[in-house]
Amino acid sequence: MIDMIEPSMWLLLGTVALLAGFIDAVAGGGGMLTVPALLSIGLPPHIALGTNKLAATFASSTAAWTYYRKQLFSPSFWRQSFVATLIGAIAGTLVVDLIATEWLEKMLPLVILATALYTLWHPHPKGNSHSLPEKSASLTKKQWVQGTSLGFYDGVAGPGTGAFWTVSNMALYRLDILMASGLSKAMNFTSNLTSLVTFAILGHINVMLGLTMGVCLMLGAYIGAHSAIRFGARFIRPVFVTVVIILAVKLALQAWF
Repeated sequence: MIDMIEPSMWLLLGTVALLAGFIDAVAGGGGMLTVPALLSIGLPPHIALGTNKLAATFASSTAAWTYYRKQLFSPSFWRQSFVATLIGAIAGTLVVDLIATEWLEKMLPLVILATALYTLWHPHPKGNSHSLPEKSASLTKKQWVQGTSLGFYDGVAGPGTGAFWTVSNMALYRLDILMASGLSKAMNFTSNLTSLVTFAILGHINVMLGLTMGVCLMLGAYIGAHSAIRFGARFIRPVFVTVVIILAVKLALQAWF
């Protein structure tokens, strides 16, 4: 498969990954660009999802480590979330492997389109706490429900998972955007890595494509993090979601008609 990809396609995928990394650092949801791009060059859905996981793990690991170094994430406090996310991601990835390719081709564009629309119009809750919530039975239940459901979604599809984590962190725990983002990046890395290992065992990864896009994602995220203050997400998010909707509609038309 890799020998069949023309140089122009390599350039296109690298550019898309660079843009996705930039946007992910500013507004979140870069996977909504990379998955359709991989599908558009003719990769089977299972390979596209696995390859995207390899690329996404590069970017999410860098972001998670950055937040940890800035003391915006406490691994010991969110231990239950780690375990729940890991279990959910394994289950989701195994479910994907059971879905027939033709059904996955029809389902993915609709999932990406729905995620893009949600990201565009759903209002973000106003979390304002910079401290961790009190430990309780209720907190543990929230962590397990959130971790298994979002881990499962990341294993099944993936696009928009980081944005969903950030929004739900602010709503469930009333965390401010920095604390919510720190938890989001760490959990996103957990589900990415878990799903990546599962996809690798199942043989659903194009390693060279994933590594190439991963490096571009990291570079884009670095540029995006330093440009966020200057440009802001308010302008970038609508443009980003518009592009995603166009790509998703194109893929849906190809799969359904």
